[in-house]
Amino acid sequence: MVHSYQLNGYHIVLDTCSGAVHAVDEVAYDMIGRFPDTPRDEIVAGLLEKYKDRPDVTRAELESLYEDIATLQKSGSLFTPDTFGDMAGTLKERSGNVVKALCLHVAHTCNLNCSYCFASQGKYHGERALMSLETGKKAIDFLLANSGTRRNLEVDFFGGEPLMNFEVVKGIVAYARSVEKAHGKNFRFTLTTNGMLIDDEVIDFANREMSNVVLSLDGRREIHDATRVDYAGHGSYDRIVPKFQKLVAARGNKNYYMRGTFTHKNPDFTKDVLHMADLGFTELSMEPVVAAPDDPMALTPEDIEVVKKEYEKLAVEMLRREKEGRGFTFYHYMIDLKAGPCVYKRISGCGSGTEYMAVTPWGDLYPCHQFVGEKAYRLGDLTHGVTNEALREEFRACNAYARPECADCWAKLYCSGGCAANAFHASGSIRGVYKPGCELFRKRIECAIMIKVAEETDGKNRS
Repeated sequence: MVHSYQLNGYHIVLDTCSGAVHAVDEVAYDMIGRFPDTPRDEIVAGLLEKYKDRPDVTRAELESLYEDIATLQKSGSLFTPDTFGDMAGTLKERSGNVVKALCLHVAHTCNLNCSYCFASQGKYHGERALMSLETGKKAIDFLLANSGTRRNLEVDFFGGEPLMNFEVVKGIVAYARSVEKAHGKNFRFTLTTNGMLIDDEVIDFANREMSNVVLSLDGRREIHDATRVDYAGHGSYDRIVPKFQKLVAARGNKNYYMRGTFTHKNPDFTKDVLHMADLGFTELSMEPVVAAPDDPMALTPEDIEVVKKEYEKLAVEMLRREKEGRGFTFYHYMIDLKAGPCVYKRISGCGSGTEYMAVTPWGDLYPCHQFVGEKAYRLGDLTHGVTNEALREEFRACNAYARPECADCWAKLYCSGGCAANAFHASGSIRGVYKPGCELFRKRIECAIMIKVAEETDGKNRS
């Protein structure tokens, strides 16, 4: 499958199955668009007519171009057939029941009252609760016991607001460090926080123990404070930004992300991304809101069109700032065209419900944090392990080839079939699709590839 598009002055041709990207001129772009289904002589004649006012477009040049395209096809970098479908159902089976990552809900409560919160202010439509150290240790033991031969294990501290249970977070980390070497494992921790409780102790601990820190900021003060408020209705921007700046400054080269959410109130989210960059943050992410269609925060069809243009605007601005020495990373544009994800990851996806699970304060297991509270999606618990085997098998079978709507999508090997939780909340099935999310994902991939093409082209022009 081939996907061709034009963006920022570039003519880009993506061969989906091989992953090859071709930056071509207008004539080659037109020929590739006609190549698969049109006889050679007809293609040449058609292009001679279309470009009759261009003296450089001759029959000889077009004949040579046709041969070049045919060579690319023979070499497996253009019009490559899809041979992955047959293995899609077997890849996850090969991994057995190995679990490589847990999301620990150490706090089902929060000190903010964000209006768009999918987790119902951290309660996940249930009771407020804090995870005990005993439950946290059981989670570590569960991961050790179910990780097979995998050495690197991931643990995310999530909520609600995990710093409302900071002593337990520290205790869990200390316990994991005390047992990892004896089991031949290496724990990598991530902390997600709204920043309200950050102090010097948190900064020292996070920068010592956390492989990654995710910091929640929605961009401009007026946007952030319209939604991310405390229970008195006061915005949090002025309280958290200096703390985030201090943490990041002390973090050195360790990973972090400023993660924002855009909603119906700010589909022009590029302004918010650039605001975060202007604050001195260089590792940025901005996610579309997860909300029911009738929620006033939900993105409308009109918003989706605005957002797609914003993604393009952001990509162009990133290239400009990079040239000026003010570059920054945007999570959704991180793509490696030469050594990207293996076929396993491209087909099988994130591993929710199989390799990755969320743990509630009570020790219940769910496929991921977005399923917590959905009783039908409870996998089991830390004491008895996974008891809902049918559900695990349902998630194991969920991949880029499990959804009929994905069959003809050029981006399926980049999204791996998309987010199961978004599909469930949109369609009622983890094998459904969240169509607005699909639209936005495809646009993000187009922009990400364009940036790589521009960087490569600019590099060649300078050399």
